Formats: sequence, C-alpha cells, structure tokens
Amino acid sequence: MPTTSDRMPVARRSAESILLPVATLLLLVTAWVVAVRGTGTKVFPHPMQVLNGVMELMRSGVLLRYAADSLLRVGIGFGLAVLVGMVLGMMMGLYPMVAIALGPVVQFLRPISPLAWVPIAILFFGVGDKAAVALIFLAASLPLALHTTGAMATVPAIYLNAGRNFGLSPPRLFFHVLLPAAMPQLLVGLRIALWVSWQVVVAAEMIAVDSGLGYMIVDARNAGKRYDLVVAGMLLIGGIGLLLDTGIRKMESLRWVRWGFREE
Repeated sequence: MPTTSDRMPVARRSAESILLPVATLLLLVTAWVVAVRGTGTKVFPHPMQVLNGVMELMRSGVLLRYAADSLLRVGIGFGLAVLVGMVLGMMMGLYPMVAIALGPVVQFLRPISPLAWVPIAILFFGVGDKAAVALIFLAASLPLALHTTGAMATVPAIYLNAGRNFGLSPPRLFFHVLLPAAMPQLLVGLRIALWVSWQVVVAAEMIAVDSGLGYMIVDARNAGKRYDLVVAGMLLIGGIGLLLDTGIRKMESLRWVRWGFREE
C-alpha cells in the first residue's frame, strides 16, 4: 500500500506537469505583449486582438464549422492510413518476402513531400474533400507502415515461443501476444502519423478546399489582412493538435497496452 512519502513525489510531479506549462505560457504571452508594444507594430496583433478575433469567429459559427471540417478530413484520412499502413507494416514485419518486395517502394515514396502530391490529388479528385483526404492518407500511411514494421521486429522471440508452447493458435498469438507486445512502438507510429495528418490537412485546405482552419487562415489574410484571425487560426490549430496528441498518449495507460512496456 502506498505510504504518504510515496504519494508526495507523485503529487509533486502532477503539480509540476500543470504549473510549469502554465508558467511557460504566461511568459510567452508576456513576451508577445512586450514585443508588440515595444516595436509599435500595426500589423502583428496584440493578444487581446487575437482573443477578440476568436470570440468573433465563435459568434459567427465559423470556428466550430471549420474546425469540424478539418477534424472530419483528418479522421477519414488518418483512419484509412491506419488500416492500410498498419496492415502493410505488419505484413512486411512478419513476412520477409513481403518486406523485400514492398520495402524499397515504401522507402522511395516516403521522402516525397505531401505537398508535392497536391497537383496529382487535384487532377484525380478535383478541388474538394477527396483531394484533402487523399493527401492525408498518403502522408500518414507510409511512415506508419515503416513504424509498424519496426514494431513487429521489437517483439522478443521468447514471447512468441512461449505462446506457441501454450498452444495458442496463430490468430490468438497475434492478438494476445504479438500486438500487445508491439503496442508501445505502434503508439509512437500512430502519434507521428496523426501529427503529420494534422499538418497536412491545414496545408491542403489552403490549396484544395474552401473550408477548414487552413482555408480560414488564407481567407483572413486575403480578405482585409485580418492578421488577428490568422494568428487565432494558428493558435487553434496548435491547441487542437495538442489535444489529439494527448488523446493518443492516454492510450498508454490502458492495461492491455501497459504490459508491452519493457520496464514494467
């Protein structure tokens, strides 16, 4: 049973995890205010102007609608990337012949910037949601496939041998041994793929669609140089991205995931 002395470091770490980011945020906002007032700029907005811009977007309903559009595109593109990328990565990780056949193709396509695919996506899918989803899928599926391949290789052979000795069938061996043991590395791949998806959707919305947070930023710049709304959009993109990453990281606390972490 944890003693009072055992709980103190936990409470301290919990407090630090909240207070330190808040203190950093306050320092950054203070530096922002000092920079705006010190330079006397009329272009870059004051934090209060940005806050007023956010409230304006909320009152007009644009903020929620555009955020929902961006999240929907990421959800579809990321979901497809998880299905295809993880299956492809597992196949390459478990079957050497598949890795020999497909590995060079994946490595060849992976360094190509997602934005380089924009003309191709528009050519095949036109200007709209399909082009944006296709860009997200291409950007997220390839790194996820490679991380999944590596995750399969990190599973100790003793786990698989023990499962076979207990008479587990191949499906049970996969779902009850291989997948949970590889999950820590798979979560890293999922976080990277989600981060890439969120970045790409913003870039795609600046080019290929007429809604979403990326489109909102470009529209605010072009329609009257509303840089308060531009910065507001940037902060909202960062905040939503942080929430998405936090959601993925929360999966690490699940019991069926935790046993895959070696230190435990």
